[in-house]
Amino acid sequence: MRRKDREKNNIFALEVIHDCEYAALATVNPDNTPYCIPVSPVLINNAIYFHCATEGQKLDNIRKNNNVCISCTRHTKLLPEKFTIGYESAVATGKCEIVFDETEKISALRGICEKYAKSNINNFDTHIAKYINNTCICKIIIEQITGKANI
Repeated sequence: MRRKDREKNNIFALEVIHDCEYAALATVNPDNTPYCIPVSPVLINNAIYFHCATEGQKLDNIRKNNNVCISCTRHTKLLPEKFTIGYESAVATGKCEIVFDETEKISALRGICEKYAKSNINNFDTHIAKYINNTCICKIIIEQITGKANI
């Protein structure tokens, strides 16, 4: 990391992933060009889970090359008087796998819903029963993680 004065430890980086509202997931297209798309991550047991449709470019890329990078940010604040932005961020790289185990899939979906739809969690079982077959869960096994802040 170039700005060592802004570097934070791994625990900080995991907290950023845990708290962020969304993240940018980067995959590699078959022609080796990058593909980046927003996802709604949840951190469970030091792995990053996100949901998506059961088909699409993101999954096609992951199936061909499961190396991914995810970038998460929280607590952003414009600081025009300093010509900068305050932020806390984390970048993780690792291998992404599609989750097929139904118990793990439901656990990840519950984690996602507890993070993003906590006020409606009482309807989780009914909703998941209706949509689980149309939902894919992906899991990123973190290999490297960095944290950074400008606060």
